[in-house]
Amino acid sequence: MTRPTEGPVLATENLLTDNPALYERTFPDSGDRNARFVHDLVAEFGATPGHSPVRLLDVGSGTGRDAARLAELGYIVTAVDISPRMVAYARTKYPGITVEVGDARLLTVPEPMDVVTCLGSTLLHLHSSADVVAALTRFAGCLRTGGLLVLEMRSGAFLLSDRGRRELLDGVAVRDIEWEGVSYTSRTALSVDLPAQLLRRRREWTWAGGEPVVQHTAWRLLFPEELRYLLSISGFDVLAMFDEPGPLTEPAWPGDGTRTGALTGDRLHVVARRTDRAGTL
Repeated sequence: MTRPTEGPVLATENLLTDNPALYERTFPDSGDRNARFVHDLVAEFGATPGHSPVRLLDVGSGTGRDAARLAELGYIVTAVDISPRMVAYARTKYPGITVEVGDARLLTVPEPMDVVTCLGSTLLHLHSSADVVAALTRFAGCLRTGGLLVLEMRSGAFLLSDRGRRELLDGVAVRDIEWEGVSYTSRTALSVDLPAQLLRRRREWTWAGGEPVVQHTAWRLLFPEELRYLLSISGFDVLAMFDEPGPLTEPAWPGDGTRTGALTGDRLHVVARRTDRAGTL
């Protein structure tokens, strides 16, 4: 990783994915909560293919934390992320898992998977409906017939509620992070781009001795019925769609063990099964 005197790497529009150690410092997480979430859903909805262990593809694997925990639970895990720096970091930190650079819209696998996971709003970094369908179709093509897809993302429907608009759009979120002897401050403001159906993020980073860095990213806003349709035309049947509990909700998964389908929360969770309608790649 870069030394503090050099400052962080600035290679793309996202300082955190350019600097995986700073990402982990900003969002400290062992990967255990996501791994348990996936493992419980796989057990409930029956992805067990008649062979063991289960083959799992984690799309948007980031620093590899979730993939590493799933491997510890006995899955044969292949992890994919679009960021070369994230992949390099994950390979060093978790040498026991297979991690590759890859684009969700172009995925192929040498043999069909039993489970595909796409967590942490990874799917929402694809902004057009064509790109979302391209990714979902690839997910289906990577799965055996009957295999499971597990999605976890921000919910577009949350912004239809007063609470959602208040929590996401009012004010600026400030976060201070200490990393390698340097204090970093991020100031984040969100806004809605209605014509593009995007939640846009403006984030400014400041630290002593460095010039301020302003970065712009966005998430696609997907709504429940829209997502059901996109999954259907991509070769999936939706088995469950719920807002709570989940790995990022409060209370966190498994909560009291009851899933809610009101879909008024800020996270959206989906379990879908690959059907024989899906084309092979």
